[in-house]
Amino acid sequence: MRKIVSSMAVLICAVASAAEPPAQPAPPTPPAIMARVSQKPVALSDLPAPREFVTHHRTKIRGKALSYTATAGETYITNIAGEPIARFFSFSYMSDEPRDAGRPVMFVFNGGPGSASLWLHMGVLGPQRVALDQEVNPSNTPPFGVNDNAFSVLDVADLVFIDPVGTGFSRAAGNAVDTDFASVDADADSVARFIEAWLTKYGRWNSPKYLVGESYGTIRAAVLPRALMGGPMYNGVMRGITVDGVILVAPGFDVGVPPDPNAPDPATLALPSLAVTAWYHNKIDRKGLSAVQFYDEVKTFAATEYAVALGKQGSGALSDTEKQSLALKLHDYTGLPVDAWMRADLRIPKNEFRKQLLASQGLEVGAYDSRYTLPLAGSGGDPVADDPAMTRYVPGFVAAFNMMLRDHLKVTMPVAYSPITFSLAFTWDFSRVSGLPKGQSFAVDLATAMRRTPALRVMVTSGYYDMGATPAGSQSQVERGGLPLERVTFKNYESGHMLYLGGTAERFADDVRTFVLAGNSR
Repeated sequence: MRKIVSSMAVLICAVASAAEPPAQPAPPTPPAIMARVSQKPVALSDLPAPREFVTHHRTKIRGKALSYTATAGETYITNIAGEPIARFFSFSYMSDEPRDAGRPVMFVFNGGPGSASLWLHMGVLGPQRVALDQEVNPSNTPPFGVNDNAFSVLDVADLVFIDPVGTGFSRAAGNAVDTDFASVDADADSVARFIEAWLTKYGRWNSPKYLVGESYGTIRAAVLPRALMGGPMYNGVMRGITVDGVILVAPGFDVGVPPDPNAPDPATLALPSLAVTAWYHNKIDRKGLSAVQFYDEVKTFAATEYAVALGKQGSGALSDTEKQSLALKLHDYTGLPVDAWMRADLRIPKNEFRKQLLASQGLEVGAYDSRYTLPLAGSGGDPVADDPAMTRYVPGFVAAFNMMLRDHLKVTMPVAYSPITFSLAFTWDFSRVSGLPKGQSFAVDLATAMRRTPALRVMVTSGYYDMGATPAGSQSQVERGGLPLERVTFKNYESGHMLYLGGTAERFADDVRTFVLAGNSR
């Protein structure tokens, strides 16, 4: 992947009391969006006025009536030279009830990279929600519906759904191009600039602030506190914005970084998810256990007996008898034959498992949600469009969102809304700006933010049927990142990557609501 090189240096001034000042580290290379220099500068006055659509609504949340104002529209952000570089499109929902500037505000985004925010928007947090014929294995052909969302958290916080540059209706502006933002730190810095502008526009600098990110959005949420605070060794500006809480939905902090030699064996972190998938599809003896009880049992086995056996096998110390005994236990937990585990040397990758578990029925299970199935035959091999989960629920979400845009928010734009722009993911630069250690987990960014802000709390949420960001894997990444665990809450749900599908939306929303209210009570 290409590395974006800045064309402007950051000047760092240091004051030293000693007669011989200590050596200073080399100035960092700030994200390109801060430093783009144009031969022909563009001013805000050169661009059309930002579009804005304001509507007023009344709904009922948790049985209580609520009036709110929805503002869908564009916000220009500028670089350090004052040139406009992007127009962010966002959806802001603010309660009309009497309030002061201390009402919490929640900034919400999805992942990708290259995804717009409609998933969290329409799936669980926004005031309207997609209506599918069923939430697991739904029909992916019309009709689809939109309902008022009785689970929305708008009752406890104002909501701002952010579409990063290149997604939704958000685009680069002036002399910038969308790919200028296709890197970890440039993306985070641009979102920080949007948040800064939003707080100023609505006079919300004194509000408790929460970040909610899903999938790659959890990396953005981990890096954003650094960009919001700012500093000479990161982006060369001082914004001084802190956040009260970060909510991580299906986190994956080790994406784009080298493997951690101190991490548990990946097979041990994956096994509980393989097992609970077999439990769901009735391919094993459940022994009267619930999905959660079964998952916890296998998680303990994986971290102890399975981990020890894999370690012995790696050193050549595992006997044939021990291997056979372990393969039998793996069969009991996953439903796959003993000889399959023996041939695979006790390690069956998640993608292979997904094809083998229901092969006798001619089915494969989903990567994003292993409760979903599609026929094994006829797959086009696309990791998203042919995934049994994504291909089933995406059409309903997209249709419902576009209906809400037109009928509820009265938004009219000259271009189509882009739910996911994969070209951004293909060019995404995971390397960091200079001044940050190479290859560190993004969880370390969040640990740094928690050190800087002692009141910052984190909630980590995962789905048992998520075969990508597994609960065990996510918890391991957070623990290894050095976060103060007394301020971290872990929540798991009987769902997949979009862990608010399949009857879990109400519980997830209530957990978010409780998290916010706990912050208000401090």
